[in-house]
Amino acid sequence: MRFFLSSLIPLAFAVAACAPVSQNGVPTRAAVSDTTLPPVKAFSTPRPIPPNRSNRDITRDFLDLSFELESGRSLERLTRFEGPITVRVTGAPPTGMMPDLKALLARLRNEARIDISLTQSPSANITIQAVSRRDIRKALPQAACFVVPNISSLSQYRSARRSGAANWALLESRKKIAIFLPNDTSPQETRDCLHEELAQALGPLNDLYRLPDSVFNDDNIHAVLTGFDMTVLRAYYDPTLRNGMTRREVASRLPSILSRINPRGDQLSSNPLPETPRAWISAVQTALGPGTSPANRRASARQALVIAQDNGWQDHRLGFAHYALGRLLQSQDITAAHTHFKAADRAYRSAEPYGPHRAFVATQLSAYAISAGHSREALTILNPQIAPAGRFENAALLSTLMLLQAEALEMEGKFEDAGALRLDSLGWARYGFGPDWAVRAKLREISALSPIKGRS
Repeated sequence: MRFFLSSLIPLAFAVAACAPVSQNGVPTRAAVSDTTLPPVKAFSTPRPIPPNRSNRDITRDFLDLSFELESGRSLERLTRFEGPITVRVTGAPPTGMMPDLKALLARLRNEARIDISLTQSPSANITIQAVSRRDIRKALPQAACFVVPNISSLSQYRSARRSGAANWALLESRKKIAIFLPNDTSPQETRDCLHEELAQALGPLNDLYRLPDSVFNDDNIHAVLTGFDMTVLRAYYDPTLRNGMTRREVASRLPSILSRINPRGDQLSSNPLPETPRAWISAVQTALGPGTSPANRRASARQALVIAQDNGWQDHRLGFAHYALGRLLQSQDITAAHTHFKAADRAYRSAEPYGPHRAFVATQLSAYAISAGHSREALTILNPQIAPAGRFENAALLSTLMLLQAEALEMEGKFEDAGALRLDSLGWARYGFGPDWAVRAKLREISALSPIKGRS
């Protein structure tokens, strides 16, 4: 299940309140906002990074992902599809969803070696139903999208919950599964849901905050399936495993499977991260979930940070705790928020090979620098993060970084370079943020950071 984490998405900058703002921007900025936006851009050739951890650690991750639910409840048996897997699409899929789905299925065939294909048959193993966000929230209020066994439409969900048919813990094999995706959000949000939910429909049902390199992590840092994820799915469908195996039976076979499909992992030293306590998970969920007052969100985020510090963490989870608290403090205490963003950046350096973690923080640190008139500092922060945002296929993050970079260049008097970069960013923004009004709002929001507007 993918959750709404709107408080963490780098789309709003409280530091803009620190900058002098006028209604008259420089010509390059106005020209972009007043013209027809360029076509939507999309990522073409995937460039997943192979897993960079030992097979011993991946074995532990595989078992914890596959034999537990997100609630912490244990699963008695491995469940998966047997034989070729078919996928069909129903509802009202948005423009762009089918190309993204076909690209994902190709990756699953090529990287995970899963026999999976599209069909129009009602008897498909997996049905992807595209519905409105409102319909999804009515069914499951905290979810951006979700996956359910033994049904093929959202109208069957309530009765399946009452009867127990939707209970993953009672499942003995996978034959029919439904995925519910939003059709009225940005192309990226739909694609991200597609990757996470299809991966869980096929394989592991759990999420682990300790994973720095996976979509099986509720921090939503990763937008698309990673090299680690494809390795896990390939192992999940290895012919030496079968439906119904116990954790012990799977554990006995995994070392030879991983040696065969990921030989490099046998050469790497084990460096297991400690377990994530339920108290930290609960604090994070309270801080970022719906139905909580701002004061309680901040208190829960502080609690998560204290737990991380008391446990002596120096990994990406410490960075996430600082980043979450910084986001929640922005409207109240921008100086304190900035301190937490800098701490998040320091902690996220441990995860730099695994994902765009530092790129998320870079949006906040550079926004602060721009609003203070420090263009050179902003460019130093931003320049190294453009490539990771693109490699990990996060268009919203990539366009945000580019727009910030354009503001910093403009402050340095490089108006032509800034205008070209800003225009180039908008195709990614249309994929990342969706409708034109959302793109234009993002453009205005970021341009308002620059203090040179006050001198126009």
